[in-house]
Amino acid sequence: MISGVPAAGKTTVGRLLASRLPRAVCVPGDTIRAMVVSGRMDMVSGAGEAELAQLLLRYRSALAVAAVYLEAGFDAVVEDVIIGPVLHEFLALVPVPELHLVFLDPDATALADRDKNRTKTAYSDERWDVHELRGVLRGHTSRLGLWLDSTRLTAEQTVDEILADPGASLVRTGQPGALVDPCQG
Repeated sequence: MISGVPAAGKTTVGRLLASRLPRAVCVPGDTIRAMVVSGRMDMVSGAGEAELAQLLLRYRSALAVAAVYLEAGFDAVVEDVIIGPVLHEFLALVPVPELHLVFLDPDATALADRDKNRTKTAYSDERWDVHELRGVLRGHTSRLGLWLDSTRLTAEQTVDEILADPGASLVRTGQPGALVDPCQG
């Protein structure tokens, strides 16, 4: 699982990571999101229960696709924005007893620069403020898995860091209460 705020490099890193594994797929959250043709409710600042329910549906859908490939012997790299308290709701949906969880955390200037160079933008249309989302990531997301400051790393270097120590990103999800949340002591 690759997470981070928009423009952190999740899709690029997820695809590159999957390409370095012997048999792997990449399941992009944006692709799952785009499958909703009408009635989509995107997460925005101040979103309510309906938007959260649809976000969790997107996560369940991505995990269902990943599970199909896992059952066929593939590794699955799921990438999406999974930050804040919803992280624990996502982890409760994970169909395997453990996963590798990586958070990409470049600085705000790098995020804004990267966002300007994308066809899809997250910060230019007033939907999100880069500092607000980084605040959710850094202040309200449990410090589980591997956190990488990818500000000065290329996508290749980021994948090298992820693969250098697989144990650093390992999170166990199979036992009730097995997740230790350092934010809550």
